[in-house]
Amino acid sequence: MPELTLPFIAGADLAVTDTYDNIDPADGAVLGQVARSGAGEVDQAVQAAAQAQPGWAATSTEQRADALTRLAALVDRDREQLARTESQDTGKPLSQARADATVAARYFRYYGRVIEASYGDTIPLGPDTHVYTRHEPYGVVGSVVAWNYPLQLASRSIAAATATGNAVVLKPADETPRTAVALASLAVDAGLPPGVVNVVPGRGAEAGAALAAHPQVAHLGFVGSTETGRAIAHAAAERVVPAVLELGGKSAHVVFPDADLDAAAEAITRSILQNAGQTCSAGSRLVVHASIRADLVAAVADRFRATTLGRGLDDPDLGPLVSLRQQERVRGYVQGASSGEVVVGGTAPTDRPEGGAFWLPTLIDGVDPREPIAQEEVFGPVLVTMPFEEESEAVAIANGTPYGLIAALWTRDLSRAHRLAGAVEAGQVFVNTFGAGGGVELPFGGVKASGYGREKGIEALSGFTRTKTVVVRLG
Repeated sequence: MPELTLPFIAGADLAVTDTYDNIDPADGAVLGQVARSGAGEVDQAVQAAAQAQPGWAATSTEQRADALTRLAALVDRDREQLARTESQDTGKPLSQARADATVAARYFRYYGRVIEASYGDTIPLGPDTHVYTRHEPYGVVGSVVAWNYPLQLASRSIAAATATGNAVVLKPADETPRTAVALASLAVDAGLPPGVVNVVPGRGAEAGAALAAHPQVAHLGFVGSTETGRAIAHAAAERVVPAVLELGGKSAHVVFPDADLDAAAEAITRSILQNAGQTCSAGSRLVVHASIRADLVAAVADRFRATTLGRGLDDPDLGPLVSLRQQERVRGYVQGASSGEVVVGGTAPTDRPEGGAFWLPTLIDGVDPREPIAQEEVFGPVLVTMPFEEESEAVAIANGTPYGLIAALWTRDLSRAHRLAGAVEAGQVFVNTFGAGGGVELPFGGVKASGYGREKGIEALSGFTRTKTVVVRLG
């Protein structure tokens, strides 16, 4: 019997009759059915969260920390099954899905630890006045996450939100709902009260829109495209509630002549081929000094040619894209490029199953920085290169897109590294390494069209709380 993915609300599955197919991107086969949640299911989830949240917020930070730590242990216990499900739904190689499951557990463990060190402040206004601040939860927070890292994205949202005393209604991406539902079930097993974590799978235009517009949702988080992020921001503005948006990226590697070219080539290859390039922080632009351009392009090209392709569960270097629709998007950008030379790839492979959404690692050298393929988020294993002569030219190219999520600088000159780290417009800047979003501890988010607000790290706790100032006249 095909697997049926249902909403998980108030600690139990909710029967829904309207469904759609969950498709395996490796071959187009149907993995099962997904409930098509709508406004009614979203409202039930919000009501369950609103009922559970006050009691959850009233628990001590120690109790919440213990529950999140137990949840981390359960994610570790179920790591292999979660990884296999994630690999099937997204197409990503199994080893990458295992790493995602490990990071998911890390989010719960990290926020379970740091919440006990989160305090308000006192303000020395005067000897006859006692002033202090409190960090209070919003109540019900809504989270809409993308399909590229569904388990990681759900975990980082749920962990920080629940650590601070909120209850969550999470809408997973249309294509990848199963690990989010599994996570919500594990949360109940870990001792989080039913209703603190709820999941409503379904179509974005239905369940996602209903969640963003619900009058009892006091905080919105979104990870996905800039276009949809604008709609989420508009919905939040209509109700005057805060939003944290992690949107698209067109991240640059800026490589100078004094860089370690082998280390740079490895990181550049890894950062664009990980998850088939379907990462908002993927290093999709190579801005390279003209004097080393040929050597670096050749080194990356060799690595691209050695990449293995296959079904995610077979654990190749590169799995399929998430869908045939995404494959067509990538094809459109590559075929539409009017400048540059295709050095490697440029097409879908011809030896894959019909219905498989594969795309060859693609390297296009010498692209005009103004081209759409150099300006817009392709979300595929496609790297474009652009040469520069002067440092100022490199900064101008790096900053010359609507986005500003992350960037990497490759140079042994520390003065240059620190100078350019300030000049580059990005939420994260890496020097002689590339973090693809960085670790759990590192605040993550963008500038410009890459969004606003920060997730990860201790800063995320501030994002899920509102500060109240209390002033007491003494005597």
